[in-house]
Amino acid sequence: MKRKGMNRRQFLHTSGLAAAGVAAVASGAVLIAPDGAWALQLHALDEHAARTLLVMSRRLYPHDTLGDMYYAKVVEDLDGGAKDDKDLAALLRDGVDTLDKAVGITWLDLSEGNQLKVLTGIENTPFFQKVRGQTVVSLYNNPLVWRHFGYEGPSYQFGGYINRGFNDLAWLPEPPETASPKAG
Repeated sequence: MKRKGMNRRQFLHTSGLAAAGVAAVASGAVLIAPDGAWALQLHALDEHAARTLLVMSRRLYPHDTLGDMYYAKVVEDLDGGAKDDKDLAALLRDGVDTLDKAVGITWLDLSEGNQLKVLTGIENTPFFQKVRGQTVVSLYNNPLVWRHFGYEGPSYQFGGYINRGFNDLAWLPEPPETASPKAG
């Protein structure tokens, strides 16, 4: 027997896309993941600039096992800063424009190798430095990224690493016995 109408998954997918569409009308722009798994409401950036900055941050600090949602945090933070800072908004807008005009083809349409060549050519500019710095902060200060890489986070609240395995080399295939002494 075939059921008519939507199943739960179709409903959630459709309602999520509809909500993103409403947010786009309300705010002006939304960056939506290609698979629809996440969306980012934009306040100062347009969708093209946001997508360009997301890919740029991935090119600067590539991790094949990290999804775009982690790099979207960089875009969210840049957009949030640009919302309240017209100079930053202009820097980002002009920087994306510079990327797009570097070789006469939209930067996103270039191969990864050619994208890197363009980025190398602008690495001393304030735009590049701003995006690079924000990527370091937004990407590597994210506890979800820490978890992905196996970092447990800061240990100051537990009294430091001295009694929490700072000398534990159990992650090595065959650590010497003296490198990981038994807790006494």
